[in-house]
Amino acid sequence: MNLKYYNRYSPFLVNGVQKTVPFVTLPSKSSDIVFFYKKNRTRLDKISQQYYGTPFFGWLILLANPSFGGLENDIFDGAMLKIPFPLESSLLDYKNAVENYYFYYGR
Repeated sequence: MNLKYYNRYSPFLVNGVQKTVPFVTLPSKSSDIVFFYKKNRTRLDKISQQYYGTPFFGWLILLANPSFGGLENDIFDGAMLKIPFPLESSLLDYKNAVENYYFYYGR
């Protein structure tokens, strides 16, 4: 799996039409990393670059921290963020969460 970029929207493209992307959360793992957010000094793309080696997984960090909703601007200064780690198993957790969503709620 190429981990430099993962198109999380491709599973939701059906016959050229973009379907709704369900909101799912990621389970906690003992390998997850704790990071303290510094408002106006850190950004999710920079955190993603630091821990994953690519800036494209800020969305994954947000999914692991559902109390902040879906916007980076809602993260307050000093907030403790859970960084899902390692990346590959976290992406598998995401795929499984989407499949579980579809199992319970349909497509």
